[in-house]
Amino acid sequence: MPTESGSCATARQAKQKRKSHSLSIRRTNSSEQERSGLQREMLEGQDSKLPTSVRNTLLDLFGQIEREFENLYIENLELRREIDTLNERLAAEGQTIDGAELSKGQLKTKASHSTSQLSQKLKTTYKASTSKIVSSFKTTTSRAICQLVKEYIGHRDGIWDVSVARTQPVVLGTASADHTALLWSIETGKCLVKYVGHAGSVNSIKFHPTEQVSLTASGDQTAHIWRYMVQLPTPQPTADCNQMSGEDEVEFSDKDEADGDGDGSSDCPTIRAPLTTLKSHQGVVIAADWLVGGKQAVTASWDRTANLYDVETSELVHSLTGHDQELTHCCTHPTQRLVVTSSRDTTFRLWDFRDPSIHSVNVFQGHTDTVTSAVFTVGDNVVSGSDDRTVKVWDLKNMRSPIATIRTDSAVNRINVCVGQRIIALPHDNRQVRLFDMSGVRLARLPRSNRQGHRRMVCCSAWSEDHPICNLFTCGFDRQAIGWNINIPALLQEK
Repeated sequence: MPTESGSCATARQAKQKRKSHSLSIRRTNSSEQERSGLQREMLEGQDSKLPTSVRNTLLDLFGQIEREFENLYIENLELRREIDTLNERLAAEGQTIDGAELSKGQLKTKASHSTSQLSQKLKTTYKASTSKIVSSFKTTTSRAICQLVKEYIGHRDGIWDVSVARTQPVVLGTASADHTALLWSIETGKCLVKYVGHAGSVNSIKFHPTEQVSLTASGDQTAHIWRYMVQLPTPQPTADCNQMSGEDEVEFSDKDEADGDGDGSSDCPTIRAPLTTLKSHQGVVIAADWLVGGKQAVTASWDRTANLYDVETSELVHSLTGHDQELTHCCTHPTQRLVVTSSRDTTFRLWDFRDPSIHSVNVFQGHTDTVTSAVFTVGDNVVSGSDDRTVKVWDLKNMRSPIATIRTDSAVNRINVCVGQRIIALPHDNRQVRLFDMSGVRLARLPRSNRQGHRRMVCCSAWSEDHPICNLFTCGFDRQAIGWNINIPALLQEK
């Protein structure tokens, strides 16, 4: 009686398994519509306060999760069957080719290698499936807590800096490489004032603590102080930007960006000359800020120095030297006469002007690449960000090592801290904006889709804790600033 060879038997078993797997998939797909319809009927019959669109979205997500796990379960069964078949085949071959001097050690090694490959395949499949599910949850959560409210479009080149006025009326300021600074209505997105007094890129903008006065730093080697007067327009109802469809991380073409370029600043009042010009730098002035009280201002330059000026007389009070390379940023303490400067020399320095007779300086070393910014919190902390893809939280009383380190996947640009809630906003080169607490715990990532969020490098972030509509602003090299509403209580509860 003819017997079936081992290879033929194996081929037939594999064919049967494929057929069984195909039937399982067909059964799964055929029942999905029935199951989805039944679930929707049950959902409609339940009393819920959620909007119908939200309920449908949740139902679709849970349906996707169920299908992912079902497919994963089927693949798991198939892999287990293949492992059993392989073990049986290896055992049979071991009995058959005993006379071929195949040692048990070699046979065990071969079996172990094959089993290991299948095991690795199983792990990879499981990891990929669960990662997709977890990503869906994270994206949904971020969109619910962090919502895009308004886009501010009108610059003709990248926006380096964004700031919020500290006096009424509260307006948004942006500084751009197109040589202008613009003031915006936060509620309507309308440009209120255009400042065109600089002859180079405007690299930063800061508002006076008590007056309607702005301080801008420029590539023309100067900083300008200029006064503005604005009247806020009546807010108009806006469409919900979060209803836009599309997947995350969609690339943009040059045509897409050109379509979004509007000249919203063409019809707004223009200021052409400053009240005061702060001169004395021999290179690009990259940043400027007001000292507490607003009677003095500090500037940071690529000439490796920071200068302290008297605002009323525009005279140079102190030249702060010591950095080995170009400065990248400067920041002042909100309540004390302290200044922090950051540099490409991988350090940042703390300058203390509280005692008029002693001007002490402390050097913080801890980064391995350019320190892009360092900012104060209300307490005794400084937060620094760097091109080395880390953010570090420091205690001013202990400079030897940071009390927290945040590691990211991209260079960090000008950071900002929500003083009241102690939340750090991190703008990245890779177009992402992430939120962390002061202990280094990640809270959220601002949502991005094919028509929402920044399309290029995000340069700066700024909190406005008291504004009822937008409490976080970001700007980037895609020529736009964005206002976000961050549900901070929900964000901290998710933590």
